[in-house]
Amino acid sequence: MAIERKNYITPGGYKLLKDEYDFLKHRERPEVTKVVSWAASLGDRSENADYQYGKKRLREIDRRIRFLTRRINEALIVNPIEQENIAEGKILFGATVGLENEEGTHRSYSIVGIDEVDTAKGFISWRSPIAKALLGKEEGDEVVIKSPNGAREYTIMEVTYQEIEIEEFVYEDPSKRQLG
Repeated sequence: MAIERKNYITPGGYKLLKDEYDFLKHRERPEVTKVVSWAASLGDRSENADYQYGKKRLREIDRRIRFLTRRINEALIVNPIEQENIAEGKILFGATVGLENEEGTHRSYSIVGIDEVDTAKGFISWRSPIAKALLGKEEGDEVVIKSPNGAREYTIMEVTYQEIEIEEFVYEDPSKRQLG
């Protein structure tokens, strides 16, 4: 029996998963299927690069569709704006938290679902060590955040609940990706 896991996600993150699923299911897969059918009609498939690549690409698409289906079905959409009403000053999923360390360096993190992580933008998973240190705390609390560089102490300067802007889904053709 599979373990049921909650997939907490913001509305923007859920839309991103749905957009990718819809693109793969209704656009990419049908196009690749046409190419595979055309290549198969040419005869010998053993040395037919279009056929072999197409079949490989279909397997990749199908694997990703299964993954997205599972993540969408497990999704529990949590709107950060609605969290503010129940948070009572505490840090919950969807919070954007401003921190300051002893040297006066400021950092800001938004606690999001695992499918929305973007460390460059400060979007961290609710399961990450940083989020685990923050969840349940309040503005003014001191927290110790452990990282590969060692433990650092931070003061929670600000806790807000706002819409978290997730970028739109953009398809990247795997055949055009640059390696290295």
